[in-house]
Amino acid sequence: MNYGRAMAFAKLNGTNVFYEDNGGAGPALVLSHGFLMDHSMFDHQVAALRDKYRVVTWDERGFGQTPATGPFDYWDSANDVLALMDHLGIGGAYIGGMSQGGFISLRVALLSPARVQGLILIDTQAGTEDPSTVDGYNQLRDVFVAHGPGPVQDTIASLILGPGQWPEWYAKWEKLDRQGFSHAFDCLMHRDDVTGDLSSITARALIVHGDADVAIPLAKAEALRDGLGGKVTMCVVPGAPHAANMTHPDIVNQAISDFLANVEPRAAVHPKYDDKK
Repeated sequence: MNYGRAMAFAKLNGTNVFYEDNGGAGPALVLSHGFLMDHSMFDHQVAALRDKYRVVTWDERGFGQTPATGPFDYWDSANDVLALMDHLGIGGAYIGGMSQGGFISLRVALLSPARVQGLILIDTQAGTEDPSTVDGYNQLRDVFVAHGPGPVQDTIASLILGPGQWPEWYAKWEKLDRQGFSHAFDCLMHRDDVTGDLSSITARALIVHGDADVAIPLAKAEALRDGLGGKVTMCVVPGAPHAANMTHPDIVNQAISDFLANVEPRAAVHPKYDDKK
């Protein structure tokens, strides 16, 4: 049964955050998107899961309809997730994300482990950027800010989405506020390394990773798997690029569905809420 899709804004931690609450009476699943993407990158997952789960997606600072009015870091974004859960009356949830959404999800688990029923980590890692990529990424940022995405959009799309033309995303990138983009870029490039904290994350986790991901190599996902403190299921998606959930949705959706079906939701964990009601 579908329960309808609610699109709204919520004032969270001083930021006007856009989100979609896709209804459903089942356990909640909160999904955070990757860099330069927005909540719509999970459309395939929403369609596949919304009959059994309450799927919440949102636009992170600097992307989609959520502004970035000043500097921030991924701990701020993790607190945005927790504040959004508070706003929606969600005590505990499955927490998932792709790439930078995974960076955020790991920090949610570190900030509030009792509220995390399980983790879904798509094409992500726990560490910082490889030093060999920093100069190239800085050059992309400089061109993007000075001239718009046009000169670099094909390069960016190839890193995230793989070969092909992606006019929908080109159009979205053209509309981005460039100062907000710069704040988001600085957050990405200057993030801290949480690898040493992974063993304290004991929630069940699913790691999904494309074996053709050039932005975050598969070895980074394997290190994440080996570092987490709880039971981990890993799904390697053959031929998938960085945004495996978009390009290979059938494989990814099946992996997520199987994972969720085999992770028992825990009792209510936030003093403000009682999920048994």
